[in-house]
Amino acid sequence: MGLPLAGSRVLSVRGRTSGEWRSTPVNPLRVQGHRYLVSPRGHTQWVRNIRVSGEGRLASGRRTEDFRIEEVPDEEKPPILRAYLQAWAWEVGRFFQDVDASSPDARLREIAPDFPVFRIV
Repeated sequence: MGLPLAGSRVLSVRGRTSGEWRSTPVNPLRVQGHRYLVSPRGHTQWVRNIRVSGEGRLASGRRTEDFRIEEVPDEEKPPILRAYLQAWAWEVGRFFQDVDASSPDARLREIAPDFPVFRIV
C-alpha cells in the first residue's frame, strides 16, 4: 500500500558506477532538530553510493523528498546511535552486537566507525 512502517522510508541513491537509482528501506531519525540516516548494517552499497553522490531521495508513499547529506564524524555519533537504538532496536538491534541504548558513550564511540551516520541537509 506504500504506507511506512513506524516512520521508515525508501531511500534511493544513484549507483556510483551505473548512475541508475538504487533503493533500500531506511529508518530516518530526528535528534536535536536534525535528521539522520544510520546504516545499521555497516558500510553497505547504499552507503558507498551516497558517499560518492552526496545526495539521495526519500520516499514515503507517493511523497518524495530530494536531499543532500553530510557524513557525521565518529566522535559525534554516540548520541545519534543511542537515539537510533532507542527508536529502532526492535528492528535493527541484532546488528549492534552487545550494544544497546543504555551502553556507555565509550562503548558507542568504540563501535562508531562500523556504523556510518549521515545528516540530511
